[in-house]
Amino acid sequence: MTDATAPVLAAGAVCWRRRAKTVEVLLISRPRHGDVSLPKGKVDPGESLPQAAVREVAEETGFSVSLGLPLGTTEYVLPATGRDKVVTYWAAKVTKAELERGRFTPSAEVDTLEWVPLAKARRRLSYERDGEVLQRFAELVAAGELEGFRLIVLRHAKAAFDAASGRDTDRKLNARGRGQARAIVPALAAWGPTRVVSSTAARCIATVRPFAKAAGIPVRTSDAISQDGWEAAGHDPSAIRALVEKRIAKGRTTVICSHAPVLPEILEQIAEATGSPNGGRMTRAGILGTAEFTVVHLSPAAPHRILAIETHSVPE
Repeated sequence: MTDATAPVLAAGAVCWRRRAKTVEVLLISRPRHGDVSLPKGKVDPGESLPQAAVREVAEETGFSVSLGLPLGTTEYVLPATGRDKVVTYWAAKVTKAELERGRFTPSAEVDTLEWVPLAKARRRLSYERDGEVLQRFAELVAAGELEGFRLIVLRHAKAAFDAASGRDTDRKLNARGRGQARAIVPALAAWGPTRVVSSTAARCIATVRPFAKAAGIPVRTSDAISQDGWEAAGHDPSAIRALVEKRIAKGRTTVICSHAPVLPEILEQIAEATGSPNGGRMTRAGILGTAEFTVVHLSPAAPHRILAIETHSVPE
């Protein structure tokens, strides 16, 4: 049952493209509200915020996007109900291929799209709160940090207590875990990963297999991020460091699936490899429940810096 006092959650994006030396952002006109705003919409039951953001952009603009850096939230009161509404935003590039498809169809919800130079866009928006989101986006543009990549560190889904072989590495997902593995597919897809690296344990491979199949990419395995490998190495982080450095050097958005005892070390090594200030935040970001994941946003140019960290789970 819906809690009538809970905030209404929504998600959206500042969609952008490059035009010569200018960055343009996409604004939508909504005839029912008589306003100009950023693409956004309410989270559907069972959706994660990232999934909702990508879906709403597709529904309102016709463009399929992958999320970039988070841009924070806006909060306001809905006049009809008095409930708080919280909208979470990300930056999202509209690729040349998506621009060429041109699938926007005017509707009663959104009748026109308008690409506007960033310098002029804030004046076109109807709400100051949208302008504040756009200002955060403008700061990323000024810093040259728009087109980075992400390492998505994922804990495996819920597994059976033991395996017929008696080996921990052979434990399979239980019914709940199989459901979680299916549920995280659109959440992971929101960032458009092009690589998947998994622990060699059966439960990790089974967790990422549905996403890899949907994305049409192979699952690569590494004993360096397995629980058995971590323990056999006496918790020596050198093998994990080598894997992390390779993924960072490749500069591609990658899912890395591992185990509860290993996740904090993976995140610590990302901080170490990028020379990013830590202060314990990476360890905290590695304390995940089953099928939860932390997205580490890295700058596009070497030396790659950590720009943002966010953690997500998928409603079950």
